[in-house]
Amino acid sequence: MTKTSRGGRLVRLLRSLVLAVAISAVSTLGMAAYWRLIGGGEMSLHGWIAMGLGVLGTVGLAWGLMALAFRSDRDGWDDRVDNHLDPGIEGSEDRKDDDLYY
Repeated sequence: MTKTSRGGRLVRLLRSLVLAVAISAVSTLGMAAYWRLIGGGEMSLHGWIAMGLGVLGTVGLAWGLMALAFRSDRDGWDDRVDNHLDPGIEGSEDRKDDDLYY
């Protein structure tokens, strides 16, 4: 791996991390505003911390799982799965997308 590609990956990772933190902050403030709108009253410092950690944890988990899904698809891990026992695989070569039910 070259130094430039490693630096590019680090920049992309940091950009994604900053975006996730920004989304968490905006979501926390939006939920707090909604809480006040429905008459929930003022939140204490502990409430702010709990909601911020909850939103940050949710966004982080979603970010991590989507990153794993994209990496799995990109590296071909999904193609190497043995699906011979899956009953929906029979005749999949003959099926078209129009025959599938979503």
